[in-house]
Amino acid sequence: MVVARLLTPDEVGVYAIGAVLVALAQVLRDFGVGSYIIQAPVLDDARLRAAMGVSIMVGWSLAGLVFAASYAAAWFYDEPRLQVLLQLLSLNFMLLPFSAIALPCLRRQMRFSAIFVINTIQCATQTASTIMLAVLGWGYLSLAFGAVAGAVATLIAVLCFRPADLPWLPTWHGMREILSFGAVSTTGTLVDEAGVAAPDLVIGKVAGLAEVAIYGKAMGVINVFNQLVTAAISPVIFPMFSAQARSGADVRQAYLTTASYMTALGWPFFGFVALMAPALVHILYGDQWSAAVPVIRVICIGSAVYSMFSMARYLFVAMGQVQAQARLDAMAVLARVLAVLLAAPFGLLWIGWAIVFGAVIRSGLTLFYLRRFARITCRSLLEATWCSALVAGICLTGSAVVTSWPLPPVEQLLAASAVCALLWLAAIRCVRHELATALLRS
Repeated sequence: MVVARLLTPDEVGVYAIGAVLVALAQVLRDFGVGSYIIQAPVLDDARLRAAMGVSIMVGWSLAGLVFAASYAAAWFYDEPRLQVLLQLLSLNFMLLPFSAIALPCLRRQMRFSAIFVINTIQCATQTASTIMLAVLGWGYLSLAFGAVAGAVATLIAVLCFRPADLPWLPTWHGMREILSFGAVSTTGTLVDEAGVAAPDLVIGKVAGLAEVAIYGKAMGVINVFNQLVTAAISPVIFPMFSAQARSGADVRQAYLTTASYMTALGWPFFGFVALMAPALVHILYGDQWSAAVPVIRVICIGSAVYSMFSMARYLFVAMGQVQAQARLDAMAVLARVLAVLLAAPFGLLWIGWAIVFGAVIRSGLTLFYLRRFARITCRSLLEATWCSALVAGICLTGSAVVTSWPLPPVEQLLAASAVCALLWLAAIRCVRHELATALLRS
């Protein structure tokens, strides 16, 4: 919100391209080590030392690769600023391997309070550094230096909270098992990340950097759900699925309950964002970003559909179906990338519809694998989520009424938010949604 008012769309677009390219390398940096640590049936000192060796080897290699690739990226986009940006961001790959083992161990032990503190320190440092440098006139570099400062803060915080029995030194012995697991896991995740990055990269080449920034702001509004809900739930869900799979318990009901919770939160959220997109963009970013409004409304459709399946990835990996997840990613991303390439010449709105198409295809493929591995059918999923549909309908009816009131954007958003929140609380009680029971227990 602050940076959008301090930097121009062109400056934000430069960083968006660099961040997307680095995000692809970030997938390789982990190389499945985090997932391996969380789901491994037995985790001893030798395996932890081998995991540390893999992280350092891959991370430092990628640091050199990103640094070298900065020249090619600057040439391809005819943008010299990308070279400096990527070289700065390559420093993160030198630092992150030292925290790459401790964080998954904390998740496996379900020490979420420690993870909360680490994430808070990282976020506060990166945000404060970025804003301060942007105010001082550092432009797009403020975002890059902020990211590096966040990585340094993460490393310091991890050293304070790392498990006492975590080894300090790596080893090369036993790396084959981790590399075998990581090769399959990383291939799927890399393909999936390529699908996420495709719109930014295509728009940057076909349309321009300003259009990349507009698309990024549209995704920024929608990704609030991922940052506030999905990112909070997934660190808990993955270890829980893994623990149930290790014990031989039936994960079917656990997934259906998770889908019920996610849709009870996701469907009202995405519907609200679609209704209130003009006010949200005006308040969050300013009128210079108004072109993002129609894109937001379209992409909300795909996000709402996929909210039923957003936790399936963790279920498949927890069940040891890493290869199946990789195949799913490959097929879904191929459909998404082809759709984006076909839509790109026609503008941002068509790219939004291409993303919706990709989300529908991914949802269908995920349902196929859910039925195969967890006996979860379309009927059982609909039975688990029909209450969520009622809750969303009640909330959005109230919000739609508020949009007809002649109010300034800020007042309209506040009024719609209050109405939606009150109706949501009333609706989950009235329809006896299982989320209401869980909230009362907590």
